Amino acid sequence: MTGAVLKTVVAEQLGQAGSIPVRLRQQGPFVPRRARRSRQGKGAVTDPRRSTPRTDHVLADARLQEQARRLGPGIVKAAVVDALAHCRDGRVAAEDVPGVALSALPATASSLRPVVNATGVLVHTNLGRAPLSSAARDAVVAAAGVTDVELDLGSGRRDRRGRGAMAALAAAVPDAGGVHVVNNGAAALALVACALGKGRKVIIARGELVEIGDGFRIPDLVESLGAEIREVGTTNRVSLADYADAVDDQTAFVLKVHPSNFVVSGFTSGVPASELATLPVPVVADIGSGLLAPHPRLPDEPSASAMLRAGVALVTASGDKLLGGPQCGLLLGDADLVRTLRRHPFARALRVDKLTLAALEATLNGPSPPVRVALDTPVATLRERAERLREQLPGTSVVASTAVVGGGGAPGVELPSAALSVPSSWADPLRRGEPPVVGRLTDGAMLLDLLAVDPTDDATLARAVRRAAQTPVETSSDTVDR
Repeated sequence: MTGAVLKTVVAEQLGQAGSIPVRLRQQGPFVPRRARRSRQGKGAVTDPRRSTPRTDHVLADARLQEQARRLGPGIVKAAVVDALAHCRDGRVAAEDVPGVALSALPATASSLRPVVNATGVLVHTNLGRAPLSSAARDAVVAAAGVTDVELDLGSGRRDRRGRGAMAALAAAVPDAGGVHVVNNGAAALALVACALGKGRKVIIARGELVEIGDGFRIPDLVESLGAEIREVGTTNRVSLADYADAVDDQTAFVLKVHPSNFVVSGFTSGVPASELATLPVPVVADIGSGLLAPHPRLPDEPSASAMLRAGVALVTASGDKLLGGPQCGLLLGDADLVRTLRRHPFARALRVDKLTLAALEATLNGPSPPVRVALDTPVATLRERAERLREQLPGTSVVASTAVVGGGGAPGVELPSAALSVPSSWADPLRRGEPPVVGRLTDGAMLLDLLAVDPTDDATLARAVRRAAQTPVETSSDTVDR
């Protein structure tokens, strides 16, 4: 075949259009497959996944970078990943992803959130027990940095840890010859059992073999530290003779435990601390609630001062209940016994940190903490606050309420209070709001009891109720157990 003939054949095969076959030219210009799909049908919806921005591009947003410096990169990235997932689902536009991520960021790097306690339970275990006073909060912030926790700035020498808090505690309980603080109430009793009772017997009435929340049992704690429990009396009755008959040369001490979360009534009898103090062994009283001095509204609640005056050798108590301070365990009483406890090796494992020491000292030296203020508030004042809130909030009413101490304090004691009654359907949006508001369901209504609500939070509570009233909900189940 000559060269001319070859050119003619090739031209005919290509349709005289270079390298594009005739059959393709007849179908129009070449269009990529992705573009052809996007043109199919007028008004066709583009797959939102194709417009979703890259994670690193979103994280480069200046606002998110600033939040990463404040909260940490992990928290910010998690919010961005969630926002991108919504973008892929078509629920968030690509340009809105940074804003959605920003709006989802928490106020702090901690998962704990401030809550308005409208349950009518002053010391609510699920809500962190006693709220700190403003003075204690300021002290915690000040102590969070570098501080002189074990340094005498005057001499430049090492000093006793927590000397300020110990001095404040000793001043608050002048009947105590010595004081010491550990990291919680159970730890205080554990230190006593370990330092004084290991390998020996601890006498306790059967009616005081207490179990508190989460399955924690007093006898289990004492025995786990090497002491032997010697039970006396019956479930409902015990006498001084029962204790006296049980005392021998292997007895370390008598343990008197306040039944802080239950009441036994009817055919009962117990032995006062003053009578137990006549026994030839030390008496240790676990009063639990941390009431340092008697309170007129809680006449049957044992206090540290009253117990020590009755002749008890040692008192153990919690700091975050009726004292109104931080979580810690208080040890008060005989100077020699307290010194033995403080020097025991186990005491180091139970040592409190500087933030606890700062909060405790400020609680003892500063203004009355919120728990004490609430106990001293007349019910008429609570009702006036409730009426002012009702005037601002349509659909609500004011009702009489009954509050309690809670948290293992003053069992069976009812505290007259006042509450705002709102529809039960508002419970869920109140609890999920910002800040969350937790009340209690009673007879088909949601009660917002004001005894545990700080008066400065009334405006916050009103805003939360307004938002809840505007939130459509079908059903709700709310309340935290007392």
